[in-house]
Amino acid sequence: MRSAEKVIISTAVTGSVNVPSQSEYLPLSADQVVRSALEAVEAGSAIIHLHARHPDGRPAWQAEVYEQIVPRILEQTDVVINITTGGSSAMTMPERLAGALRFAPELASLNMGSMNFVYSGIADKVTDWKYDWEKEYVQNTYSHPFINSFDRIEYTLRELGEELGTRFEFECYDIGHLYTLAHFVERGLIQPPFLIQGVFGILGGIGADHENLTHMVAIADKLFGDDYYFSAFAAGRSQMQFGTHSAWLGGNVRVGLEDSLWIGKGELATSNAQQVRKIRAVVEDLGKTIATPADARRMLALKGGDKVTL
Repeated sequence: MRSAEKVIISTAVTGSVNVPSQSEYLPLSADQVVRSALEAVEAGSAIIHLHARHPDGRPAWQAEVYEQIVPRILEQTDVVINITTGGSSAMTMPERLAGALRFAPELASLNMGSMNFVYSGIADKVTDWKYDWEKEYVQNTYSHPFINSFDRIEYTLRELGEELGTRFEFECYDIGHLYTLAHFVERGLIQPPFLIQGVFGILGGIGADHENLTHMVAIADKLFGDDYYFSAFAAGRSQMQFGTHSAWLGGNVRVGLEDSLWIGKGELATSNAQQVRKIRAVVEDLGKTIATPADARRMLALKGGDKVTL
């Protein structure tokens, strides 16, 4: 792994997993997502990882929804925009790619394998539902796998990467996903330096055990040497611990209400910025410097914000 001379903080501001009934602080509307993203940038985030939602919180894929978000963020800050190609497991592949194809962002997420991606347990914890779509949506993940087949991965690499110059946050939910990444690197479809995002604690993926994080880095080092930067997050209560561990190992960090609604035990986070400030303080206590958006562009060899199609 390339040791992060400056630590990149990515913030995943809303996602498509958590639902409005879990937290009143989850950004839903375009205005809320924009405001929350700008607050996270002000707090120290160099990258904003974007999903879109309808005002009632339903995951949205339409380019016109992203058009209410992306330009407004980039008009006010030089942050690196990272648009999801994961969307949600309920979306078709064209739907999942719609936002990224519209904007040709500097970064896009890319899930590196099909898997069970289960968050139906949310339904066991929520007793008062705000919207009628929520309960069925989370329960359906128990029986609907998240499909990221090799042809879909290759299509995304070619359409966004080769054609539009977008680079990727390679989301690896298990050790096997690293070997899938190596397959595409060997075929010349992925060029270093690339960003591996280790994802822990999703039911169906690798568990949020610190031994797993250490093992993932060891295997990535074996496969890729110093061709990659590493980042990690854990869903839910282990979010801050895994960010700390990643930074301690020389990696980068990701926080955000997509990944965890909490700031401490039994305490909901009131904003994405609150999580950014907390992990920033931890990273700085480790004696490390926080990367600016310009630093992130240089480290990850990004094409530049002026190449985003607004």
